[in-house]
Amino acid sequence: MNHHRLRFAVQRLYVAVMLWAVGRALVATSRVDAGVRAELAHLPAGYQIQMVVMPGGPGFVVECVGDGTLQCTRRPKARPDLSIRFKHVAHAFLVLSFQEGTARAFANDRMVADGDVSHAIVLVRCLNTMEALILPRWIARRAVKRYPQLPWLEKAGKALRIYARFASNLLLFK
Repeated sequence: MNHHRLRFAVQRLYVAVMLWAVGRALVATSRVDAGVRAELAHLPAGYQIQMVVMPGGPGFVVECVGDGTLQCTRRPKARPDLSIRFKHVAHAFLVLSFQEGTARAFANDRMVADGDVSHAIVLVRCLNTMEALILPRWIARRAVKRYPQLPWLEKAGKALRIYARFASNLLLFK
């Protein structure tokens, strides 16, 4: 296997694992953080959000429950209500390895949003909140446009609750 193929295979595996984890962490964050619930509260029950790599690459689909929380869905619609698509595995790798923030990736035309743009902005804010809560500050500052001022104890408490929900969902195979 040549160097380029190996690099592509490693990046694709990393992106697949990270998108799987991001989807589940976003679900957990929606259950722990009131700000994320408030952002998502106006989306109707059954509203589906997809984040995927084109063409036909790895991704996740989450569905709004209707109370500001999300759940992973195993029955994605043929056309989700909001689809955020990375144009290439290498572009997704830049974002998911925290070399480039989501806002910068949109600005660099590495991602496409298909659906209501205001809902895409809501999703980006929710992802930023999730990253700020669960990632160490030095990584989160690279991933989000503006790092929020969070008291250390609040951040640690929410992060632990998010990780606990994430882990319990793994054990329950959700």
